[in-house]
Amino acid sequence: MRRALSKLNTEEEDSGIDLTPMLDVVFIMLIFFIVTASFVKESGIDVNRPDAETAQKKERANILVAIDERNQIWIDKRQVDPRAVRANIERLHAENPQGSVVIQADKNSKNERLVQVMDAARQAGVYNVSIAANES
Repeated sequence: MRRALSKLNTEEEDSGIDLTPMLDVVFIMLIFFIVTASFVKESGIDVNRPDAETAQKKERANILVAIDERNQIWIDKRQVDPRAVRANIERLHAENPQGSVVIQADKNSKNERLVQVMDAARQAGVYNVSIAANES
């Protein structure tokens, strides 16, 4: 009889599932993915950049502006009117004041559009402006 009672008590204790280790793993994975996620913003289009002998990789480029071969301006995967470039750069610069502006101009785009974007960036208060090029 004693043996049957002790067996019954152990079965009752083992019937509950402890979810704590599973929750710990889920939270650790969540923290891992949040910390390791890269928050890189893309301009939204592929640009055929010109080659340059002195091209250098820029680590902290957070505001990417692309100019395609048809002189259209792209920021954050959407086409932007040339008159709205300054406002978009101001907004992105307010989100990350240490960021710089990198202009990815297609080699077939006009210099006039490039200068307009550079002027808009400087009017927005960003003086760290670079032009993207491929290393040759």
